[in-house]
Amino acid sequence: MGKAHAPQDESPATASGSSAQKHASSAQPKKTAHKGASAPKPKVASSSIEANTNEDQNASARKGALFLVAVVALYIVYLIFSGQMQQFLDALSTVDTHWVLIACLCYVFYFIFGVTAYVIAVFIDHDSPVGIRDLMSVEASGVFFGNLTPMMAGSVPSQIVRLTRTGLDVGEASATQFTRFIMFQFGVVLFAALMLAAKLEFFFTTYGDIVILNLIVFGVHLLELICLFVICLCPHFVMRVGNALIRLARRVHILKDKDVAHWDEVVNVQVMQFSDAFKRAARDWPSMLLTLGVTMLQLFSLYAIPWFVLQAFGVEADFLECLAAGSMVQMVSSAVPLPGGTGGAEGGFFMFYGGLFGQSATAGYLIWRLITFIAPTIAAAPLLGLKTTNRTRSIYQRWCDLTQGRSSSAGVSMSGAAIHRSLQHPAKGTTSRNGQKKH
Repeated sequence: MGKAHAPQDESPATASGSSAQKHASSAQPKKTAHKGASAPKPKVASSSIEANTNEDQNASARKGALFLVAVVALYIVYLIFSGQMQQFLDALSTVDTHWVLIACLCYVFYFIFGVTAYVIAVFIDHDSPVGIRDLMSVEASGVFFGNLTPMMAGSVPSQIVRLTRTGLDVGEASATQFTRFIMFQFGVVLFAALMLAAKLEFFFTTYGDIVILNLIVFGVHLLELICLFVICLCPHFVMRVGNALIRLARRVHILKDKDVAHWDEVVNVQVMQFSDAFKRAARDWPSMLLTLGVTMLQLFSLYAIPWFVLQAFGVEADFLECLAAGSMVQMVSSAVPLPGGTGGAEGGFFMFYGGLFGQSATAGYLIWRLITFIAPTIAAAPLLGLKTTNRTRSIYQRWCDLTQGRSSSAGVSMSGAAIHRSLQHPAKGTTSRNGQKKH
């Protein structure tokens, strides 16, 4: 999740194909067609959805990259003309690089924990074709496209596209990603709630009424999380409300006819798929708790980075206070509708850490931003093409081989030929251990 993360606040890409249509018909056998629809809607191939989504995300990423280059250029111009360039360079010259390397290592752990959360989700499905390299690419896609799109909106769709390239259909990939997204959002809200409870008095004493803004942002994130749980736990209610809104939007000409089919697919197919996927995952509550624990460690790794940057400048600070401030900065920056949270990241950093850094605030911000944003975005690009080449054994089966030997895992393994057939003929599929049909 992230943005999964940390991730961000947009619904996953549209699910379609024959499996989605069958699921919809079983979930709503008496579904009424929209007024004026005289013929069934044409099915949209998952490959076309993947191509369109990929093209849109690439375009958004290019625009985001150009925007951020312009921001950096303007920032340099500001330092030059304001006379702060020499002060900025002097501050950088005093940095202890050992602390900076530890801060970089924190982000490496952030990435590793993100991949681990996906591994747990894939491990539950004993026959999943998704491998470790695939999941590294999925996490890298979230970092790259999330950082270059407003409010990290490109993170979830890009990760769904990457999952479909492992052999999952769009609906299954969307459900997997949506469950991860929910757990990441839950982790973000839970971590912020714990920090607010522990340091609320400190925030008001140190920063005054401006903390109310953070409380509002926290409330928005909490509301989003509640909506996600409503979608997962009350899908039929959401479908009724969604269909009513579609009819209203069509009647007042807010939605064009070409968009009605898309939103009809989202409401009447994806909602039920997401709900089913989340409920199946929730039945394995130890894995869900483990995923939440890994997500909390992932966020801890990210929020601790400013403390290490402060140490690099020789500034002593309370670790828990820096951790709490880090969660607040992240929530504020994620609410700004610009690539990379531009504006919110700067404002939040200088508000919560400016007083601690003093005259080194500008240099401290640059190093923090380099570690948490610029370098990860650049480093994620080469990882986008990673993929597992040998899909004859799932992650679960490989784990059994390592821990129990090949003989103990033989009873649950799929043969290479069986996996090859399931990938070549997704409509036929195979049956997983919970009785759900896999495609």
